[in-house]
Amino acid sequence: MKNLKTFINSVATVSSLTFVSRISGFLRDALIAAFLGAGIKTDAFLIALQFPNLFRRLFAEGAFSAGFVPMFSEMVEGYGSERAKRFAEDVFSVLVYALLFFVIFMMMIMPIALLGIAPGFSRISGQLEYATELARITFPYLFFISLVSLQSGVLNAFGRFAAAAATPIIFNIILISSLLVAFSLGTAVAKTLAWGVLFAGVFQFLWLFTHMYSLGMNLKIRYPKLNTEVRILLKKILPVAFGAGLYQINLIVDKIIATLVSAGAVSWLYFADRVNQLPIGVFGVAIGVVLLPTLSKNIQTGKIQEAIYIQNRSIEIGLMLTIPASIGLIVLAGPIISVLYERGEFTANDRQSVAFALVAFSSGLPAYVLIKTFAPGFFSRNDTITPVKISAFCMVINIFLNLILMGPLGHVGIALATSISAWINVIFMGYFLFRRKQLEPDLRLIKQLPKIIISAVLMGFAVWLLFDLIILNYISFINITNFYKEGFLMKSLFLILMITLGFIFYTTMLFISSGLRIDDLKNITGNK
Repeated sequence: MKNLKTFINSVATVSSLTFVSRISGFLRDALIAAFLGAGIKTDAFLIALQFPNLFRRLFAEGAFSAGFVPMFSEMVEGYGSERAKRFAEDVFSVLVYALLFFVIFMMMIMPIALLGIAPGFSRISGQLEYATELARITFPYLFFISLVSLQSGVLNAFGRFAAAAATPIIFNIILISSLLVAFSLGTAVAKTLAWGVLFAGVFQFLWLFTHMYSLGMNLKIRYPKLNTEVRILLKKILPVAFGAGLYQINLIVDKIIATLVSAGAVSWLYFADRVNQLPIGVFGVAIGVVLLPTLSKNIQTGKIQEAIYIQNRSIEIGLMLTIPASIGLIVLAGPIISVLYERGEFTANDRQSVAFALVAFSSGLPAYVLIKTFAPGFFSRNDTITPVKISAFCMVINIFLNLILMGPLGHVGIALATSISAWINVIFMGYFLFRRKQLEPDLRLIKQLPKIIISAVLMGFAVWLLFDLIILNYISFINITNFYKEGFLMKSLFLILMITLGFIFYTTMLFISSGLRIDDLKNITGNK
């Protein structure tokens, strides 16, 4: 099926670039952990970094894409590129003026705003003031990255996924460069990083500007007008933005609780989430980015069964990749965190704390990816209300679980609450799509699911058993008596060995159970 082949190729492109961005992100975080550790300064920088990202996710990421991409695609199909470009310029102009006002206002009230999301900082002398200084440097990043979201929406609608997927790589390269500059010149690491965040936003915008120009979509700033199309877009965005706001309230609650749990808790959760975000970004985000315009186009052209088929294959591919990734992260959480972060100011206690949080986050990994797969099923049909209602319910569940679990489990309880609420979100999204006959699991998907689960569980058990046998020296040709005391090279080689053997075992089990066949590989390439 040609559309499936195009879809898979696009997902592969976005996944590959996202994988590179995640690897460069790990290098960035490893350097941050080595130079700053997981203490007060790191907490301050991470809050300063995540504060503009909070509003980006609220206004300019999921909400904007959900409303803009279907409308823009429809205009391209129905009225041509020039009409669609004028629409994009109208939206671009409104965004520029609104963002300028908002950024300036937030920088003025920054101490009060930060106190709202990090009340625990006020208990430590000077930390709130330091975080405020950093946040005033990083917050204008919101202006540029929000415009990048619009540029990405335009490029994705034309099937140009690579340029937008590469923008996080630019971000990581600039922050790594900032760290190296701080190290070589002896400047304050956190403050240099904050300036790096701002410069990264500028370069990301300029990068996509060149690609927009080559496409003939160099957008001009007009006098902002709330014309009919822009008002329709706002009506579509507002429910999703409200839903994203509920999700961001979840994140804020998590941060508030983390600042109250203990010093370093914000950093522990951040580093664990970064590892967990690798498969989410490589698989989930890639599928979601490509799936929305693909479903929108099929639905607009009346190819409903084609849309359902592609969504089923998205679910299958997502689960085939994330279930073993989830189990692998749980089994190898300690070694993974040790290899990535345990050096310099990052202590053995930090490693253990982050590993426990990673286990909790990883238990919800398939759910996070399924959410990315299910959401386009609503947005492509211009339904932005139902996901909001589900998000509101899950927000309440998450807060409730946080309050229950923070006492006995500390920061790990926060991560576990996130995973549980994600699974509840998936259940309700799947239910509503299925009830409307917009999600119809086919026989292939139903047969594949148990094979994937059994193969992944057996893989996890095999890796865990092999790890213990080597550590206990029952396998004598590999001499590792205490993994965490080994050097970086030895630990890295050992971890690569475990991951490679796990991948081979999982793939073999899939072939044995007919969960993966040569014919399936041909189908993935479109040779059906």
